[in-house]
Amino acid sequence: MPQDYKSTPLEPRHKITVKFTLQINSSPYQSNAGRTACEFIIAAVAGGHQVLQVFFYHDGIYHALKYATPPDDEFSQIQQWQVLAKEYQIDLAVCISAAQRRGLLCSDEAWRQGKQDNDLADGFRIAGLGQLLAATQEADRFIVWG
Repeated sequence: MPQDYKSTPLEPRHKITVKFTLQINSSPYQSNAGRTACEFIIAAVAGGHQVLQVFFYHDGIYHALKYATPPDDEFSQIQQWQVLAKEYQIDLAVCISAAQRRGLLCSDEAWRQGKQDNDLADGFRIAGLGQLLAATQEADRFIVWG
């Protein structure tokens, strides 16, 4: 007959820190992907992990639109991104090609195109797919939302 024994949970020898890079593909008004990603970031950081970059691609670039102004009684996704980026030192990178196609221009690109405006919200920066590739190579996990 087998001997009775008590199982004890194994204690990890050291805490494993996972580095994440995230990609957001849908607009803040198209789905809740951005909001869910923000909740993921809060949980990941609380668990001792790190988010290196959030890359906004396709309609996800609308998360970075400076002039998006939700009604006072609605949630502001842009403000949440800004707070998370500042608090956790997360790089908020917006795809330059996707942004240009949709009319979102930073001041440098607007000047280059002969336009007057800067549509990029504070805390976000314009980047290319090369910067996304570099962030995914540095990360342990790459998660796409939306």
